[in-house]
Order: sequence, then C-alpha cells, then structure tokens
Amino acid sequence: MDVSVLVAATRGLHRSFGQTLAVRNLTLAVPERAVYGFLGPNGAGKTTTIRLLLGLLRPHSGSVELFGRPIEEDRRAALARVGSLVEAPSLYPHLTGRENLEIRCLLRDAPKSEIDRVLAIARLEDGAARRAVRGYSLGMRQRLALAQALLGSPQLLILDEPTNGLDPAGIREMRELLAALPGEHGVTVFLSSHLLAEVEQVATHVGILSRGTLLFEGTLAELHAHREERIVVGVDRPADARARLAGAGFTVTPAANGFLRVAAPAREAAPINALLVGAGIAVHHLAVERPSLEEAFMEVTENSC
Repeated sequence: MDVSVLVAATRGLHRSFGQTLAVRNLTLAVPERAVYGFLGPNGAGKTTTIRLLLGLLRPHSGSVELFGRPIEEDRRAALARVGSLVEAPSLYPHLTGRENLEIRCLLRDAPKSEIDRVLAIARLEDGAARRAVRGYSLGMRQRLALAQALLGSPQLLILDEPTNGLDPAGIREMRELLAALPGEHGVTVFLSSHLLAEVEQVATHVGILSRGTLLFEGTLAELHAHREERIVVGVDRPADARARLAGAGFTVTPAANGFLRVAAPAREAAPINALLVGAGIAVHHLAVERPSLEEAFMEVTENSC
C-alpha cells in the first residue's frame, strides 16, 4: 500500500467507554486522493474512530494526525481543511437549500461565492436550491448535506454512512458524486458504510475493523490478492461435466441456476472450455467470477472470531 502522502493517520489509538474498549491499538493510513472505505460490523468502533479523527473525542492513548501533523498542534487549522457528514444532516427545513448554505458559510467563514460551486458538485440545480428543504427528498437532503461539507474546499471529506436510508436512485447519485471527488476536485474521501456492494464500486482502499481492532488495510486488489478467481460454467450435462473436470484435477462445486463453479484462475477458462467441448458437452455459459468485497469482508471478520 502506497502511503507516501497521507491525509489522515492514527498511531496506536485506544479509546474506551467505561469497561468497554471501543478502539484498540488502531493504526490507520489514509492516502491522498483515495476513496477509503472504512468497514466493520455494527459496534466495531467505526463511528468512534470517526469522532476521534474529527476531534469530537479524545483518545485515551495514541495519536491522530491530519495532513502530516498531530491534530493537537493546531486543531482549528487542521479541521478547517476537513469536511464531514456524521449521522443525520443538520438542516433547517423551513429555509431553502441556498439559505442553509449561506448560514454554513457564516459558520465556516467561507465566502458565499462557494455556494454555486458546491451546489454544482452536489447536482442541486438552482430551482431545487431555492426551494424549502422541508420539500426535499431524502436523497436531496443528503446531497445538500454533502454540499455543506464541501464548503471551504476541504482536502479531506469524512462521511459516516452517507447513503443511509436512501433509495436505489439516491444511492447511485451519492456513489457517482463520491467517486468523482478525488479526480475532479482533489478531495480525499473517508467513508464508513455497511453497503459493501456500493463501497466496492467507489473505494480505492479499504480498512476492515472488528471489535475495535483493524484486521486489514490496503487496496481492494491487495484484499483480493490471496483469494482465488473462479470460473462458472453452464452446460447441458452437469454431472458429466463435473466428473470430467474433477478427473482433470479441478475442484468443482455447484453454483446458482444449475451452473458449476470451478476453482481456477481466468487463464484456465479456455482449456476448461476445450476440455468440455472435446468431451461432447455443450457449454452455454462460461464466465470468470472474482471474489466480491462482501465475501472478502466476511472471510476476514469471521476468521477474527
């Protein structure tokens, strides 16, 4: 994992609540311009970690660094370069979207000229921005909250469950917005989420937390590196195909829709096809199946129990 330029990092972080240890010896490294998916079961310590990163909680030991410096050196200056959305968005429903942003500009000491820029990023056209927030859909509220977080041109955006409660269309809109932020606007995104399929589509890096302990950190490619690809085949004679493949040394298991799953890398697809066709078995489906983030997540967290 390339950590030459880190936007956020923790070193040996510990935080407990009474007798409950929420975060233990946590060391994170969030690279510049990454979309870092912070994953873990409920109660793993994700929200506690986010609050520690934002200075809303103090660690009992260890340290938090933002932009290469301990947050304690100048908390105000460090957090001025960070935007965040934690839990439900804080909005005034009787005011328009634009008026909500005007108030946030005052609080963040950001120029009002920022408003049009963040509205464009959040895809809230001017008509929507001039409507009262009470009439917004949940997806529009989340995008307005994202626009608030982007005021002041932050270099780091920290989001806690940004797609929580959204319908499929709202989830897709949020996913597209987050994926574009590093490349188009130079913003590093750190997000926690339980929607693993969505994270897999936008994240460049992941950290997996369980019971306050970091189990894995790295790129998605590094997470999948130790997990085998599979080849899924559909044939007219599954029993014969399974016997032929097993005889050739392949491990074969049943898959959905009557297909067979062969534990083999992509380079074996053509030889497998040739083997079956040569045996007079008609092949009507053949595809390489790569392990999903959900499978990798379950494997990592279950092995930690």
